[in-house]
Amino acid sequence: MANSTEAPQSQPGDEYSMNPRPEYIRASYQGTGKLKGKVALITGGDSGIGRAVAVHYAREGADVAIAYLEEDRDAEDTRALVEAEGQRCVVMRGDVGSPEFCREIVEKTVSELGGLNILVNNAAEQHDWDDITRIPDEQIERTFRTNIFSHFYTVKQALTHMKAGDSIIETSSINAFKGNDTLIDYTATKGAIQGFMRSMAMSLVERGIRVNAVAPGPVWTPLIPATMDEEKVKGFGGQVPMNRVGQPSEMAPAYVYLACEESSYMNGQTIHLNGGVILNT
Repeated sequence: MANSTEAPQSQPGDEYSMNPRPEYIRASYQGTGKLKGKVALITGGDSGIGRAVAVHYAREGADVAIAYLEEDRDAEDTRALVEAEGQRCVVMRGDVGSPEFCREIVEKTVSELGGLNILVNNAAEQHDWDDITRIPDEQIERTFRTNIFSHFYTVKQALTHMKAGDSIIETSSINAFKGNDTLIDYTATKGAIQGFMRSMAMSLVERGIRVNAVAPGPVWTPLIPATMDEEKVKGFGGQVPMNRVGQPSEMAPAYVYLACEESSYMNGQTIHLNGGVILNT
């Protein structure tokens, strides 16, 4: 299990200050050029699962653009990791809850990296409340704006550039399938992501653009110490059969699979990486 004695950070949290640090890629992971010549845009790409996806994509030969809220140090660390793999990296600071920013990151990706083949909608926020009557109205709107409205904004703009063979990947959550009594608004947005993903998969199938999702269980990312109190952080991961937290390095290979031609017959589906929880989906 992950352990931390630090006080909760402000959201979305900083990876550089986590103890222990998340693992973003395994030393044993060997790239084989699965994404050579591709360009990927990853929201929330500075840290956590987003960073892991960025580094895996780079190791597979893709250039990467990442969007992040305000974690400049994490973003620059991720840029360095991507460039160390021999690939180009564009970092863009701003709020994905803004439709203007979502349009901007798509256009900047295309202008600086020459196209857009893979869109990963990954940025998210969550708030730990055990009583719906205490959730501020403004927070509900904010969570939906970050976690699902942004997906509409990015996809709308990205589709002006994407073509047959390209891929859209949504970061969902185990909570969309089983519920969560203290992450109520977050879980509702993850359920919305599932509906959005399946609808877009049907809508775009004739264009040859595939849309799929990854639904992680408990994963050690900056959002955890930034969201939960110390006791919850200490026990995080203990709720799944494997009795441990997952690492971003264990999530990212699924994003590689969904982005490359090896998954060419997969559309409208969700990969569950959750430590052994069996779900009826």
